[in-house]
Amino acid sequence: MTYYGSKQLADAFRTVRKNTIQIAEEIPEEHYGFRVTPETRTVGETLVHLALNTRFAEQVHMIERRATMEGFDFMSLMAKRNAEEKAPRAKAEILELLRHEGEHFAAALAALPEDALGETVSFPQMMNQPPKSRFEMLLGPKEHEMHHRAQLMVIERMLGITPHLTRQMQERMQRFTARAAN
Repeated sequence: MTYYGSKQLADAFRTVRKNTIQIAEEIPEEHYGFRVTPETRTVGETLVHLALNTRFAEQVHMIERRATMEGFDFMSLMAKRNAEEKAPRAKAEILELLRHEGEHFAAALAALPEDALGETVSFPQMMNQPPKSRFEMLLGPKEHEMHHRAQLMVIERMLGITPHLTRQMQERMQRFTARAAN
């Protein structure tokens, strides 16, 4: 038994994806082509990157349920995903991709047997990396999304948008301050 179940992990991922979708909704479509520097992804590419990022974990942990990463064709999977990121998409298509892929992955997480989370996955010797639990590896898509979502929140600030999580925190602080004053 693990200290954190697959259903809770799925719920946590859904929360992260919900916040990403809200940011995607708040950024106007005319800014989806914005990139901070020439070598970075655009807003739209970043959102598609997040939508497709869960496919690696799904392939490894749900479809193949690998015990080792030895022989896994990571480069082929990455090349396909990178090409998909560059495909032109309208904002509505990106939002639908985020919703569909997010729920698909969350449902797969929730359906994963509890004991699978404690299984160990080893890596090729050349990677010089110790084995990891499947649970630790399945936290990866959520952590990866939060990393890029933070970038998108900075971009929102650059575009003059106060991120929704900041607005919510400000509203809580105002209520707290008003209660304390009474």
